[in-house]
Amino acid sequence: MTPAKPAAQMTSRELATYIDYAILKPDFSEQQIRDYVAEAVALGCKTVCVNPSALPLVAQLIEGTDTGLCCVCDFPFGQSTPVAKAAQAEAYASTFPLVELDMVANFGKLIDGDLAYVTDDIRGVVEACHAHGVAVKVIIESDALTLEQVADGTRCAADAGADFIKSSTGFYTGGPSLGATVEVVRTMMEAANGRIKVKGSGGIRTQEHFFELIDMGMDRAGVGCTSAAKLCAK
Repeated sequence: MTPAKPAAQMTSRELATYIDYAILKPDFSEQQIRDYVAEAVALGCKTVCVNPSALPLVAQLIEGTDTGLCCVCDFPFGQSTPVAKAAQAEAYASTFPLVELDMVANFGKLIDGDLAYVTDDIRGVVEACHAHGVAVKVIIESDALTLEQVADGTRCAADAGADFIKSSTGFYTGGPSLGATVEVVRTMMEAANGRIKVKGSGGIRTQEHFFELIDMGMDRAGVGCTSAAKLCAK
């Protein structure tokens, strides 16, 4: 979306509404999760994004706040069967007060060029979530892809009815982990052509980068729990 004003002129609270505050490391203790959720709520982040096992705790912690509940699905590899992914999404969306769910697309199939499989894989999750009023973001793991494949993945997500395309998990280990580069976000935006919103995720650690992506028209940012406060600071 085109921002109402340049990011540099936004308040800390306005900047925070762009952020999905990610609390996803598998070794976090309950106390760490509690502390990070408290920071996300204090900042006014759009959502906290957590692993499914943390949903019972985090749902209680954010109740009555302006910060929504988001979880990941088939994270970080996206290699479950389409039926299993849809079943996971149904279980989370029907049980917890989610506003959004971030699924991982089968990016191996995307690399193979099997776009029909990728689209159908996404569609099952979208149908399960939308039945419960939950928006879906699709992670394509851009660090594993060419820019052409990023564009293909964006179009698959749009064709499947997803609400957002998202660049990366932040957990890629097959090579450099660059995440939401300007080139990747621009490619997603161009391929989206207004049909699907764009979330840049991974590698957003400086205000300069964050502001540039907002000013480009990025709709949402996935930000690690150690970076969010710095990005919103004024």
